[in-house]
Formats: sequence, structure tokens, C-alpha cells
Amino acid sequence: MVNELQAVVEELGGKPVLGRALLTEADLQEAMREGFPQRVVAEIMQSAGITLSELAATLDLSARSLQRRRRAGRLARFESDRLYRLARIVALAKHYLGDDETATRWLKRANRALGGKVPIEMIDTEIGARAVENVLGRIAYGGVS
Repeated sequence: MVNELQAVVEELGGKPVLGRALLTEADLQEAMREGFPQRVVAEIMQSAGITLSELAATLDLSARSLQRRRRAGRLARFESDRLYRLARIVALAKHYLGDDETATRWLKRANRALGGKVPIEMIDTEIGARAVENVLGRIAYGGVS
């Protein structure tokens, strides 16, 4: 991917949602430590084509916790980190698979290369996210997936 950081920032809603330009990994890390604004939740749900309950399961959080954050205004650091992980996978899927619809379908279907598991359900852990990234990389570079 030409600029993975910018693709991920766009999946999170970009400057209008994040409230500032995130031009470097240090900027992104600082924003994650402060906690992303709550609006990022709606952006990533729309971008990934998932519901609040699917998002909660994907991030291993309760839907109720995510709803409570709407009043708090900012997500916790660990929630921001998990949303970043999801945004990274969505950005990679869109880049390697060509378009939003194809990427969304791929993320929601069981995949033989992942042992019959659904990619979006695997990214609740970093190890699962890496496995999904690995399969996307093999797709991008002509491997069997």
C-alpha cells in the first residue's frame, strides 16, 4: 500500500472526525493514547459495513460500552487501539481487493485459508489480525488464499 497510515486515517474518518491531521505514526499514536473521538465508531461501522453489535464482537467489547462512550466523548486507549486494528485491516482489504463492496464481502465470509473462520471475527486479537493480513498479502501477491 502506498501510504498505509493515510489509508487507515481515512477509514477512521480523517481530519473532520479525528479533529486534527495525523501525518505521522507518532501523531496517530498520540491520538490513540488520548482516545479517539466517539464519532470514529460510526465512521468505521460505515466503512466496514458492519452493525454496532458486529463491531462490538469484532473488538471484543460490549455494545453497551460503545454506546456509553457517546456520552463520554472519547474512547478509552484500548478501544482506540482496537479500532485502529480494524481500520488497518479494512484499509488493506479495500486496497488489495479493489473496492469497498468486495472487501466487505470478503471480510464477512468464512475463508479456507483461515481455517474456515470469518476474517472480521479474527481481528479481536493481534495474532488473528496478523493472520488476516497474511492472507490479504497472499491475495495481493498471487498466492493461494
